[in-house]
Amino acid sequence: MRLDKYLKASRIIKRRTVANEACDAGRVVVNGKAARASYEVKIGDVIEVNLGMRPVKLQVRELNEAANKDNASQNYIILE
Repeated sequence: MRLDKYLKASRIIKRRTVANEACDAGRVVVNGKAARASYEVKIGDVIEVNLGMRPVKLQVRELNEAANKDNASQNYIILE
């Protein structure tokens, strides 16, 4: 699954276009490297999103495109 689509489906970022812009601006880091929106997310990847005052660091648990608001948080584990 593409990185921008994963961020939107997991409800980490509200809109896919915002996720795409954050990737282009270098605010999304995967496994220690700046990632493009087209990066293919894999289970076990560590994603850091630096939006706003508090950066979020999480690890991918599942790749579920059809996540709703009740089970979207099961797609990742917050590390910090």
